[in-house]
Amino acid sequence: MSKEELLLEKIEEVRDLMNQLIREKQELLDQNVIQLSQRLDNLLNEYNDFLRQDD
Repeated sequence: MSKEELLLEKIEEVRDLMNQLIREKQELLDQNVIQLSQRLDNLLNEYNDFLRQDD
């Protein structure tokens, strides 16, 4: 599996976890939701950096 595929898989995994937690907690300001959101932001930034280096 390529680095791009791994990043995309991890992005989807964290996004799914975050959405599940939001449904359960029904609170966007829950500390766990915030942590997952930050993790997702980091993964998206990493993926964006990966795509830019490929250019």
